[in-house]
Amino acid sequence: MNNWKSLLKAVPTDWLLEKDNPSVRYFTLINILEKPENDPEVMAAKQEIMKTGVVPKILANQKDEGNWENPGRFYTAKYRGTVWQLLILAELGADEENNGIKKACEFILENSQDPESGGFSMWVSAKKGGGRHSGVIPCLTGNMVYSLIKFGYLEDYRVRHAINWITTYQRFDDGTEKPPTGWPYDKAFACWGKHSCHMGVVKTLKALAEIPHSKKSGDVENTIELGAEYMLKHHIHKRSHDLNRVSKPGWLRFGFPLMYQTDALEILGILTNLGYRDERMQEAVDLVVSKQDEQGRWKLENTFNGRFQINIEQKGKPSKWITLRAMSVIKRFYSE
Repeated sequence: MNNWKSLLKAVPTDWLLEKDNPSVRYFTLINILEKPENDPEVMAAKQEIMKTGVVPKILANQKDEGNWENPGRFYTAKYRGTVWQLLILAELGADEENNGIKKACEFILENSQDPESGGFSMWVSAKKGGGRHSGVIPCLTGNMVYSLIKFGYLEDYRVRHAINWITTYQRFDDGTEKPPTGWPYDKAFACWGKHSCHMGVVKTLKALAEIPHSKKSGDVENTIELGAEYMLKHHIHKRSHDLNRVSKPGWLRFGFPLMYQTDALEILGILTNLGYRDERMQEAVDLVVSKQDEQGRWKLENTFNGRFQINIEQKGKPSKWITLRAMSVIKRFYSE
């Protein structure tokens, strides 16, 4: 289907381009209208992200050392700590050249990354510095690699180390094999166990999807293929061993930002960004299409508002973020 817009009850592009949300405006120009990064309108929208809206408000609460809240609770202060601000800022398209962004990146690399393995930890090591080896988990590692790549750190040796952690340790077990033993599997059974945690798989794919094709190693390509097949086997949001059942009912309620959680829309966004248009995605895509209103808009159905530094949109109201993501998925899935 070349005319993907025929699936929309109305085309809300003008609404998304309004200047009240510069991040959505920027990504609409790039992803929907396919304007190049050097287009004057795109460049102006990118600059405006740092001046108005959520991004400058988040940065206004940053400490001088680059952190938010208690420096030692960069992960456990959900969702006001440094990990979560870095992730939100990356998703909002904040400028990598901003001094506060650079300080936040360095803070996370110094305090959360386990220097031994390259993975990212929930806690800082009081004895050795850096992230505590026993606290490394896959969803956090994926989210931080995603954020750091978005902020220009792909070639940094520390991020390359983290990518190697993903390709070495991330698993895609579907409950049919004996669970692995040894580090890191013994310390985080909820993340691994006999059935790999979906969130770890999704955030792994989210991170690796940000690596340009020309810079993807064979190990990265293989990990992407394994992760994508894992989600396709589940038809995105179903139980692979009983496709009549939904994995998690919450995945049918779309939200932004999702932090370590996920939903069917985010998973589709990642897979279509990677170029997947598999028939096993169809039911989830149909779900997305069905959720629009008569104006071609999607509501914010799930939110952590009240736990963020700054609230983002209103639950139950038409959401520019969800609408942009839904349109992007439909466009990529149905375009030749």
